[in-house]
Amino acid sequence: MSTVRAASAATFSSATARVRSLGRGKRRTSGDGRGAGIGLVLGGLVSQEFGAAVATSLFPRAGAAGIVALRLLLSAGLLLAVCRPRVRDYRRADWAVVVGFGAALAGMNFLFYQSIARIPLGAAVTFEVLGPLVLSVVLARRAASWLWAGLALAGVALLSRGGFDRLDGSGVAFALGAAALWAAYILLSARAGTRFPRTDGLALAMAVAAVLSLPAGIAVAGTALLDPVTLGLGVVVAILSSALPYTLELLALRRVTASVFGVVSTLAPVIAAVSGYAVLGQILSPLDLGAIALVVAAASGAVLTSRRR
Repeated sequence: MSTVRAASAATFSSATARVRSLGRGKRRTSGDGRGAGIGLVLGGLVSQEFGAAVATSLFPRAGAAGIVALRLLLSAGLLLAVCRPRVRDYRRADWAVVVGFGAALAGMNFLFYQSIARIPLGAAVTFEVLGPLVLSVVLARRAASWLWAGLALAGVALLSRGGFDRLDGSGVAFALGAAALWAAYILLSARAGTRFPRTDGLALAMAVAAVLSLPAGIAVAGTALLDPVTLGLGVVVAILSSALPYTLELLALRRVTASVFGVVSTLAPVIAAVSGYAVLGQILSPLDLGAIALVVAAASGAVLTSRRR
C-alpha cells in the first residue's frame, strides 16, 4: 500500500487508512453500483500485484533497491503533478508527520522488494498482510479478534513448513519487516490525513520516500537506472503499482462501504500468488493455497470485527 501499496501509497495499508477516513458513515448503493465498486477494488488489487510482479522481473537490470528508488521517484513525480500540494503555512509538527510517513513508506517498499527478490510474491504478500492484521487485532480489543490471530498463525505455520519453493529465512524476515512498517504506515497515514487537505500529505510523503530511497538505489544500480528500457518499464510499474490502483480505490469508495472495501482488499495475497504464477512462473501447491486461504480468512474476519466495533 494504496497507499501501497499509494504507495504504497496505494495497498491494503493505504486502503485501510483511507477507508477509515473516507468510508465513515453509511451510504446507500444499488446492487449495480456495489458490483461496480467491488470490481474497481479488485481491479486495483490486480493492477498493484501485477505491477509488483513486473517490478520483480526488473531486478536483474537494476537490483531491488534500484527499482524501489525508480518506482518511488516516478510515483512521487506523478502524485506531485496531479495533487499539487501546497507547502506553506504548515507547522513543524506537520512536517514531522510527513517525514515519518515518508520514511515508513520508503522502508516498507524497500523491505518488500527485498523480500520478493528472495521468496515468491504470494508468500511475501501473505506475510506482509500480518502487519495490518496484527494492528487490527490489537486495536479491536475483543476476544473474537484472537480467533483471527490464530487463523493467521496457522497460515504462517503452513508457510514455514516449506509450502513455497525458495522460502528462505532472509526473505521471510524482510517481509515481516515490511509488515511492521505497513502497520506504522497506516497509523501515520491517518495522522497525515488529519493535518493535510485532500491527498497533500500522501504526495509530500511520497516525495520524502523517493529522496530517502535514492542513495541506496544509485549505489546499487548506478547508471542502469538511466537505461531507456528500465526507465520505460519503471513507468509501467509506477502506473500499475501506484497511479492506477490509487485512482480505482477512490472511485470504488464512492460506490461501496468501508467494510466491503476492506474485506475485498484482503484478497491481496491470493491475487499476488496468481500474479506471481502468471508473470514469474512461481508454482503454487495445495499447501500454498491452504496457507493463503487461512490468512485471507483471518484478515477478512479482523476487518469485519473492527467495523462492527
